Amino acid sequence: MYDLLLRSGTVHDGLGGPSRLADVAIAGRRVVAVGHDLGPARRVIDVTGLVVAPGFVDPHSHSDTVPFLEEPQPFKLLQGVTTEIVGNCGFSCGPAVPETKDFLPAELSGAAFASLGEYIDAAEAAGPSNNLAVLVGHNTLRVAVAGMRAEITARELTRMCELAAQSFEAGAAGWSSGLEYVPGAYANLDELIALGLVAKRWDLPYATHMRSESEGLADALDEAIAVARRAGIRLQVSHCKASGRAVHGSAAMLLDKLARARRGGVDVRGDVYPYLAFGTMLVAVLPPIACEGGEQALLERLADPAERAALRALAESPDTGTGVGFWRELTPEDVQILTHSDPGIQGKRLADFGGDPWEALCDVLRLDPQASGVFHTMHEDDLTAFLADPLISIGSDNGPPVGPNHPRTFGTFPTYLGTYVKKEEEMPEAIRKVSSAVAAQFGLAGRGWLGPGAIADLCVFDAGTIGHAGTYERPDVRPTGVEHVFLAGRQVVADGEFTGGRQGRMLRRGTQ
Repeated sequence: MYDLLLRSGTVHDGLGGPSRLADVAIAGRRVVAVGHDLGPARRVIDVTGLVVAPGFVDPHSHSDTVPFLEEPQPFKLLQGVTTEIVGNCGFSCGPAVPETKDFLPAELSGAAFASLGEYIDAAEAAGPSNNLAVLVGHNTLRVAVAGMRAEITARELTRMCELAAQSFEAGAAGWSSGLEYVPGAYANLDELIALGLVAKRWDLPYATHMRSESEGLADALDEAIAVARRAGIRLQVSHCKASGRAVHGSAAMLLDKLARARRGGVDVRGDVYPYLAFGTMLVAVLPPIACEGGEQALLERLADPAERAALRALAESPDTGTGVGFWRELTPEDVQILTHSDPGIQGKRLADFGGDPWEALCDVLRLDPQASGVFHTMHEDDLTAFLADPLISIGSDNGPPVGPNHPRTFGTFPTYLGTYVKKEEEMPEAIRKVSSAVAAQFGLAGRGWLGPGAIADLCVFDAGTIGHAGTYERPDVRPTGVEHVFLAGRQVVADGEFTGGRQGRMLRRGTQ
């Protein structure tokens, strides 16, 4: 007798195959049969008219610290997401050393561990609400050995490689870089290839927030592909975008480079979120050199009019396309301040301050170097091109579900399925893009597909009502249409409501 039978649903295998009306039988942690007249079960749920799919896998998340929040956090389960890849954009919760851990983003420095293995153990003990697999971050490795110095020695690079190897041994699913952020922005190609060759020993992928997603986009993508090619590893291009008016229309170029690299033997994919604004730290608007030496050095530069002018000249120089921050991508109206220590500044656009926008930006950062923003810089034509491409999966880039936020945190997957999947015949490919395409890239055996033997991470949703009404002003709206979610056979969302508890796991490399 089965433990559970999902009866009469529209079943998708997650591999891109056609849907079929069928029952899904679960015993223990796994799917054991898909078909008709499967026999009796202890519990039966009628899912007539609903889609039964593999649980969604988010390749690009920043939920690293969510397990440590006081209450269980169902914000991803309510979207149908059963597994997230964390440790993205070059930042992970370890390995860290006491002397330099405060150079990490504030959110991570408060949950920094001496090794990535210790972080995985602690997060497992705290109890994630859904599954997490972890990448070790290049920025975090660099901070551990060299703080915020731009130049590193051969010995320090060797130590970075040793720490990366220890992280892979402890269960990391790959590694990531954030080359628009410091200190990762100081790295050269050889440094990245050296780390890639360490990952090669475990056949693990490289996920990169590239050095530029604007005017230097083509060169940055060439660099990412070169790392993957020369190290012989899989490549995940994070949150694909063409940011800023100067590069609107560049989606075709990026997608063509990915396709040509793949034809040339590089196993490359990408991900995108279905929004026209990105969100990140406000300091990333400045050239990375502004942050060399750490936060106090940054504040001293911002207090010096000559330093401000020099940074602006670098940011605006037509001779540079990468390594100069986001400034040239933006207009003052594009910059919406999301978090700031002064509540009166939160929610304002840079244009609201009047006067010179560069000086306003520097003043805002002097008051709070940890401020973050939402940046409205993308074009719908590029976004729809990315969403339609078979090499591009869907990734949220979410942060923890606390405080001011971006709507992607609460609605990425329902927004994609409800807004951009227009026809029934598009659904098999859409579900592949949120399941098996990601699971294969990150080595998540048993997940991302639906069939006998698969782990019973499942999402049951109504294709007619799935969606999200969140906005940049009010992002934390409950999504609609996700009816039931299961983690390894346990129901964690029933009739659209979280059932409580912490049923997720930390998925170490090579385990199911």
